[in-house]
Amino acid sequence: MIKNISIIGSGTMGNGIAHTFAQYGFSVTLIDIAKVQLEKGFSTIEKNMDRMIQKGILTENQKQESLKRIVLSDSMPEGLLEADLVIEAATENQDIKLKIFKDLDRFCKPEAILATNTSSISITKIAAVTNRPGQVIGMHFMNPVPVMKLVEVVLGYDTDQETVRSIIELSKEIEKIPVCVNDYPGFISNRILMPMINEAICTLFEGVAGVQEIDSIMKLGMAHPMGPLQLADFIGLDVCLAIMEVLFEGFKNPKYAPCPLLVNMVAARHLGSKTGEGFYSYIKGNKELVVASRFKTI
Repeated sequence: MIKNISIIGSGTMGNGIAHTFAQYGFSVTLIDIAKVQLEKGFSTIEKNMDRMIQKGILTENQKQESLKRIVLSDSMPEGLLEADLVIEAATENQDIKLKIFKDLDRFCKPEAILATNTSSISITKIAAVTNRPGQVIGMHFMNPVPVMKLVEVVLGYDTDQETVRSIIELSKEIEKIPVCVNDYPGFISNRILMPMINEAICTLFEGVAGVQEIDSIMKLGMAHPMGPLQLADFIGLDVCLAIMEVLFEGFKNPKYAPCPLLVNMVAARHLGSKTGEGFYSYIKGNKELVVASRFKTI
């Protein structure tokens, strides 16, 4: 029985995961080394629940009860002691994740399941630094977590079937749709999505069309709800680059090489909506096209 859930990282994905589990009655400990980030994450949860109230999805009483189920902690050992499941949602950096999982293995009770929200890093490699590889699994939630239904359940080489069954049932309890995949670079979601985004960036880099034209064609012609360049901004260009590098390193295939424009934009710290500028400029939440002098248009 999974009742107590600890979440590592209070950023966009971490606070979204905490929000969702608390809303469905689970006891949640949200862990981050920075108290400021914890407070910011909790504030985001409150605001997102307020939006759900406005849409008639939650009541004010349900919001208050959900918030009471969330405990904030800036100490990993204390925040993990009662956890039946830990979901790591830290930055998409392999070295950081490996260190976290070594610590989780030390601090968590032996029967606890250790999950990662990674979007591309090997579950098998993460599991190998623990003494419980059978209990390590990927739970790749989609952003925004309270809204998106998919959980990409990623099986490491040694993940046991009891762990898989537990995570599938848990995902259904929070009204998500779990889909199981095996552990290869990018899994399914990002192995298909990121090369498409990278190709869109290449068409911009080569001057085939401008930002707005590329996104409009994919929205109007392919029925995508959001164009690939706007989506890249929303994901974060640094995250897109990191995933492309994982694919390129994992398959050694030049088709996965990140576009030079993507590399340069990340180097310049133009990372998309979170920094205020990417393929679009973002001013107080409003989307505006980046000045035409940066990107050629026909």
